Amino acid sequence: MKTYSATPSDVDRSWYVIDADGLVLGRLAALVANRLRGKHKPMFTPNIDCGDHIVVVNAEKISLTGNKRAQKTYYRHTGYPGGIKSTTAEQTLGGKHPERVIEKAVQRMLPKGALGRAQFTKLHVYGGPDHPHQGQSPKPLNIAELNRKNSTRESSDG
Repeated sequence: MKTYSATPSDVDRSWYVIDADGLVLGRLAALVANRLRGKHKPMFTPNIDCGDHIVVVNAEKISLTGNKRAQKTYYRHTGYPGGIKSTTAEQTLGGKHPERVIEKAVQRMLPKGALGRAQFTKLHVYGGPDHPHQGQSPKPLNIAELNRKNSTRESSDG
């Protein structure tokens, strides 16, 4: 009996598009991180980049539970003494780059190092409903129907 170990030539990557409208941020990020790593595939090998390309649209309409929209704080440092800057999730989502909230959530769930950086390049997040990846014909991936807690929208099942 031998353990199967994939090589980079064995990997075939698919393209998926996810509509983030009404989805819960942490649950979306966890599912996207697993897809980027390739953990949903039976040929998963931890030291090989075997994940798929993920396109996330409507990032500005992402949902945060509780008071996280007002209280969640993102910090960065300018590199100068006393140069710490902070923004809330609400400021980021209402600002110029709402896609950064999803990007940061996913990036922090990926491994640190060269492999994690390579996997992160396969994530494409857009604030609005349009994206330039129609040529790759991405398949829609409905995260909301996987679990009722993935979305803040009420289901029509009754």
